[in-house]
Amino acid sequence: MKHIWLYLSRTDIETERRQCEEEGRDLSSVEEDFARVLSLDLEDLANQPAAEALLDKTIALPTLPDYKFVEPSDLEGIRNARPASRVELPSLALSNSDLEDRVYGAWTGRCTGCLLGKPVEGWHRERMWGYLKDLNRWPLADYFRYDAAGPAEIEKYKLNPVSCFADRVSAMPEDDDTNYTTTGLAILQKHGPGFTPEDVANFWMNDIPILHTCTAERVAYRNLVRLIAPPQSASFRNPYREWIGAQIRADFFGYAAAGRPELAAEFAWRDACISHVKNGIYGEMWAAAMIAAAFVTDDIKTVIRAGMDQIPANCRLSAAVEDVLEWYEVEVDYDTAVYRIHEIWHEERAHDWCHTISNAMIVAVGLLYGENDFGKTICRAVQPCFDTDCNGATTGSILGAIHGRKALPAIWTDVLNDTLHTGVAGYNVVKLAEITQDSLKVIERVLG
Repeated sequence: MKHIWLYLSRTDIETERRQCEEEGRDLSSVEEDFARVLSLDLEDLANQPAAEALLDKTIALPTLPDYKFVEPSDLEGIRNARPASRVELPSLALSNSDLEDRVYGAWTGRCTGCLLGKPVEGWHRERMWGYLKDLNRWPLADYFRYDAAGPAEIEKYKLNPVSCFADRVSAMPEDDDTNYTTTGLAILQKHGPGFTPEDVANFWMNDIPILHTCTAERVAYRNLVRLIAPPQSASFRNPYREWIGAQIRADFFGYAAAGRPELAAEFAWRDACISHVKNGIYGEMWAAAMIAAAFVTDDIKTVIRAGMDQIPANCRLSAAVEDVLEWYEVEVDYDTAVYRIHEIWHEERAHDWCHTISNAMIVAVGLLYGENDFGKTICRAVQPCFDTDCNGATTGSILGAIHGRKALPAIWTDVLNDTLHTGVAGYNVVKLAEITQDSLKVIERVLG
């Protein structure tokens, strides 16, 4: 067998170099190693040890003395580095029926936002924006629909009729963004609120095929089967350790700890630390805490701040989201905010396209400039490109929790037919109303 996907590739090595630069590591001692490994044919299995040896060196490199960020990966260190002053939130005071509606709305919103971004995942601005403008649908305000394009547009933009366009589906198709949400539910059902990183790791190995995982999750999985336990499973030979994979796993931990952002963030840490470090972990903690806060406040800036309160004050993710908040405060318009993100992060580069921070900035833009309107928010999270389905899903989850299922517009929800497909045992095809009921049982177990 020759599963190239499981090899260390040239892209992996290039990603590792950029990752080290962003972490502030001193690369001076490994410049020749990088040049030598990048000159090798890494599809030749005989050259893999050289690539592995390089990654063993880079993860041990010291940080430059003038590096300005403080970015621990352990839970105690993260909590000690949080902002000294944090927002005050009201206690959860929803009736049973209101809580049910909010959880139902969060599940539905996540599916809806994911479906909006799914057919254009991987599209760059020229392609997506050109498609929308050619069809007189700019700015984005509705699902992408295959049948809305004529033959010329289908050819020009290489439209694939099986790419989950809204007019080609009758339910929410299986997607990693919703698989991981369902995985969070399954883990808490099985282990309760005391679940550990090892429980998460064992669930993955028992229930998720390795070739269904990507980037950091794939590397962590490979480490786990080599008996490299968490948290080392996240850092060992893992160039993707700060990519978006953990952030998209956050949502159910926010649902389970509704109204309690600190607990949601702790759940998220237990999940994230098996595959990610530093800002990769913070992304999941930030998203989970925001979702938990969305059950007790509808003020978007407060929701964002509640998420930031659970991660280090002096980390790259906090600094980036602070920039977005400042742009909004000084009335930078939406298009300019998107342009600025593209100036910082380059969509043609896989590392930038799939990084936690670039996509967290887009989530923040979508939330702020969406003005608490569900459809506008998910559209403004998808239109900037980058990881479209992930960002649509995260913002949809938050707005769904704020507004509840009853308030979500039919133009967005009807296409789902209240049905979700997943790769998680017991939930291969499930009604969103049913998975909501299972979620409520977990919430009762967590919150008492």
